[in-house]
Amino acid sequence: MAFLKGKYRKSIIVFWQLATLTIGGAVLYISAVYFNFFWLFGGMPDLKAIENPESQVASEILTADGQTLSKYFIENRTPVEFDQLSPNIVKALIATEDARFVKHSGIDPRSMFRVLKGVASSEAGTTGGGSTLTQQLAKNLFQTRSDKYKGILGDFPLIKTVIAKTKEWILSVRLERNYTKQEIMTMYLNTVSFGNNADGIKTASRTYFRKEPWNLNLTEAALLVGMLQNPSRYNPRVFKERALERRNVVLGQMAKYGFLTQESFFMNKLKPLGLNFNIENHNSGPAPYFREVLRDWMKTWLAQYNKENGTEYDLYTDGLRIYTTIDSRMQNYAEQAAEQHMKDQQVKFFNHFKALKMNPWVIKGTGGGYVPDPNFEKRAVKRSWRYRELKRILGEDEDKIWAEMRKPIKMKVFSWRGDRDTIMSPLDSIKYYNKFLRIGMVSMDPRNGDVKAWVGGINYKHFKYDQVYQGKRQPGSTFKPFVYCSAIDGNYVTPCETILDHQVCIGDWCPKNSTGSFSGQMLTLRQALAKSVNSISAYLMSRVGPKKVVEYAHKLGITSRLPENDVTICLGTPNVSVFEMVNAYCTFANSGKHVDPRFVTRIETKDGRVLAEFPPNEKEVISPSIAYQMLFVMRGAVEDPWGTAQRLRTQYKLADNNEIAAKTGTTSDYTDGWFMGITPNLVTGVWVGGEDNHVHFTSMEYGQGARIAMPAWGLYMQKVYADADLAGNERSPFRRDRFIKPDGMDVNINCGGVKIDTLNTYLRPKVTDDESILF
Repeated sequence: MAFLKGKYRKSIIVFWQLATLTIGGAVLYISAVYFNFFWLFGGMPDLKAIENPESQVASEILTADGQTLSKYFIENRTPVEFDQLSPNIVKALIATEDARFVKHSGIDPRSMFRVLKGVASSEAGTTGGGSTLTQQLAKNLFQTRSDKYKGILGDFPLIKTVIAKTKEWILSVRLERNYTKQEIMTMYLNTVSFGNNADGIKTASRTYFRKEPWNLNLTEAALLVGMLQNPSRYNPRVFKERALERRNVVLGQMAKYGFLTQESFFMNKLKPLGLNFNIENHNSGPAPYFREVLRDWMKTWLAQYNKENGTEYDLYTDGLRIYTTIDSRMQNYAEQAAEQHMKDQQVKFFNHFKALKMNPWVIKGTGGGYVPDPNFEKRAVKRSWRYRELKRILGEDEDKIWAEMRKPIKMKVFSWRGDRDTIMSPLDSIKYYNKFLRIGMVSMDPRNGDVKAWVGGINYKHFKYDQVYQGKRQPGSTFKPFVYCSAIDGNYVTPCETILDHQVCIGDWCPKNSTGSFSGQMLTLRQALAKSVNSISAYLMSRVGPKKVVEYAHKLGITSRLPENDVTICLGTPNVSVFEMVNAYCTFANSGKHVDPRFVTRIETKDGRVLAEFPPNEKEVISPSIAYQMLFVMRGAVEDPWGTAQRLRTQYKLADNNEIAAKTGTTSDYTDGWFMGITPNLVTGVWVGGEDNHVHFTSMEYGQGARIAMPAWGLYMQKVYADADLAGNERSPFRRDRFIKPDGMDVNINCGGVKIDTLNTYLRPKVTDDESILF
């Protein structure tokens, strides 16, 4: 033995010296990396960052009925807890990514040797990764390979990688000390990307299968875990066979490590992918126009909140929970109704101008008929973003700009049958898009101002302009109730007082009825509004004056600036939005109390702490008696035989056991079609028209509000009333009902007992709308 010691003594000493140097060098190297010695290695996340790792979390928009409407995000991520994960996900992840996850402390030498062996034997795809889940989490959370933690040596590619890997080892050990295995796995699944704008397991489950992560079955879990190796390469939408093969590799790993029997493995590997794909982005999903308005509102609110409270909440990364008033079912019904109606209207619109053999941008000719608008093309082009961009690049050279506008290019355009690829010039695309009619439709609960549904256009991807909130157009005869209300509340008239239908002049302004004539009959206010007689509105304006009408419109809910010296406003000439019109009509249904429109009820942090709540805000602006009298007057449009909205009763059967107050509106040349409908629990407004004022039908038969706008309201309300949860019984929030008549009403609401249906009607026998602004 002494001989052996003497013989190998020198070798043993050299061995231990090398071992000591190696270990010491490793310690020194790790310390140098940790403390960023001479700024060579770049910084490390501090202890606070380890304890509170940053992860961009999408802010979630929730509906009043508890559904996720959408999210605001840079990375589309919504975190989950461990108990919300399907056991299939947990097993698939461990088997594929880190089989010794529960045994190691962040670094697993055996995994590294396993990878080396796999590379040598060409089995690298089945041996699992060399980095542990904890190391991958460190890399995802702290972005160790970004410039944020780059030192002087970071300019050398190989050295940079080694340093980054060292930092991940250090962070892995510290993560293991601060978190449980379950917490580490949950954080990992919440931070990884699954491609197609899906970050985190919850978003991925919804994107690929429209499921929550706790409902994923075995093959679905295996597919998602398999994608983690390379989300682009194994994208099941693009590379189905490749994704299927990778999924089966995961199933094989699960069988290898005892998470799956061989029988189950062979059975499940034969199953198809079973995708139910639904990509989440800002162009898709329900209520996209509403979400954009909410985004702007949230930015303004957050800026003020952060300023007042010294906080730095970010809409895109801090995982706020925004509770809105939107009802997912009603939003769905509104979108369905709008689509169904607008498809029908578009066919009629195309056919109408096909028969006329002209484009749908027209003006009145000298002979009284409609002729093509010669200035439309120039006006439409100069409004386009492409023209403004070319002008920025090419300056004032109009010839070059127009030459570029006429060059054919490849593009994807909207159609009611789906997007289609085509080749056309930007000029032709502008003309193409201007042939489509647009819609704005919003629905509010008059009792609290809650917005329940919002349709700002026909397709947000292609038509970004919001016709509910941004768009302001002439409301036509839907403005008349403000004139009537100011006259009734000012004691100038009563609903049952009769007024002669004859020509009324205010100065040199002498408006005509849409028929071009006057009946010479005595009409009650209800009859006049039901028939939308212009002369009666002009008479009321001559009594109360435009300033008083403007005052009432504003206190009822109109926020746009209105001219106080323009008598023509009695026929709806000022521009207003659908949003403010609906809010103003809510005042009539809410017993004279104006309630501010509300689309957010509460905002919380991602951990459930309430940042703010928004209760309803209401104020009585007219008496309950006046409000009820206005509802009685407007009910004539639906209930009386000559009413412009009688089809809601006869065709749509919406007035059965239900009271509806309504008003249709059509502006000059049929440019704008409106419908405003009030039920005791819901007020909904619809506008339909072209983007340009000169894009419209050329006849009352097609262009009147009762034809072009009212059917969307009818279809929507049919769907609402057919929903048992919304309107199925007397406790349902939007049931069929009657308006509440105030106690002590002293108005003879039956107008002296006159049988209205026996009165002579001077309009066309089956008129449905007669509200052109003709003057």
